[in-house]
Amino acid sequence: MAFMSKSIFVNLPVKDLNKTVEFFTQIGFEFNPQFTDENATCMIIGENIYAMLLVEPFFKTFIQKEIADAAKTTEVIVALSADSREQVDEIVNKALAAGAKPYNEPIDHGFMYSWSFQDINDHLWELVHMDENAVPPHAE
Repeated sequence: MAFMSKSIFVNLPVKDLNKTVEFFTQIGFEFNPQFTDENATCMIIGENIYAMLLVEPFFKTFIQKEIADAAKTTEVIVALSADSREQVDEIVNKALAAGAKPYNEPIDHGFMYSWSFQDINDHLWELVHMDENAVPPHAE
């Protein structure tokens, strides 16, 4: 039997937890107060999907390597599905208004539409809407 996880927790280092919480609150995310203190917070992304936002000194207690400088390197793109193209635009526009930097222009493949931004800690977030009924057949 293949491994199937019941939840995902993406752990991301942040410079200023309060500013980061304020930023993501403006976009529309909520946080679990049970897992929030001066070192970390649990941002609720979806059913069983969470981002653990950890201040850098606390994040370092979990690793033996250096924290990547997200302004210079990319280790991950957090891609989230959206219900519609309009929701993609709405969320990215909220992020930009809250202080995010645009990462690229919207990309429209017909069946899939995406748009990305860099949050205030320089992590990359991509919002994607896919019309599964319009996905082209797999070429063999």
